[in-house]
Amino acid sequence: MANNLPANLLALRSKETIQSAVFRILEDKKWHCRGCGYPGVESGQLAGGGGIQGLQRGTGSRPGLVINSESNVCHSCKKRLVHDRWTGETKQANSTSNITPKLAERILKHHKYTDVIEQRKRQSHELVIDHRFPMERWGATEEKNDPAMSEDEIERKFQLLKKDSSGNHNLLKSRACELCIKNHKRGTPLGIRFYYQGNQEWPTSIPQKGKGAEKGCIGCGWYDFTQWRTALNKQLDSKY
Repeated sequence: MANNLPANLLALRSKETIQSAVFRILEDKKWHCRGCGYPGVESGQLAGGGGIQGLQRGTGSRPGLVINSESNVCHSCKKRLVHDRWTGETKQANSTSNITPKLAERILKHHKYTDVIEQRKRQSHELVIDHRFPMERWGATEEKNDPAMSEDEIERKFQLLKKDSSGNHNLLKSRACELCIKNHKRGTPLGIRFYYQGNQEWPTSIPQKGKGAEKGCIGCGWYDFTQWRTALNKQLDSKY
């Protein structure tokens, strides 16, 4: 089977990473249960950028993979869980451009090493630099991030989300954005149906992907949690 793969996927297949392990399983183009169909890969590592989502996005050196995901009852473990299948097709990469160490340090300092949701100052390894505009909607590889970008641009493009032993807010956001793309209903951070602009419905006048899609994210708490919280508190203050 490996001989039928292009060189960039052969290279992916040969690596010793979680993403490569997931790819080696999906390579057979059959359905795999997230509960029992990925031996050697912990279920919590499957969905994010290090697993299926990363395979779908691609990188600067390889295309993204077309992977279908559906909820079904597993024939082996008898549980209703998400199953995944690589169709064998590839698509244009939708990957982040590299954030240089210098820029990453500037972003962390700009946001005072503080995660935007819990407002806790953290060590850098417990933080994820999150693009406000989700990669799922870019439609292509992101424009290069200039290490010398202004503080205003850093504020406009990035926020910090936590990733520690108690939770991964970046993964929660990614899942919310995936559901938004699928169902055209914007996310509800912490289960709160509040939007500082618009409502839960994705605006029909705004495209689903590409640069213009960012306008549809404005108003959602996942896009700008600080502005979302400020607007929510202001509304609460006006009522009490």
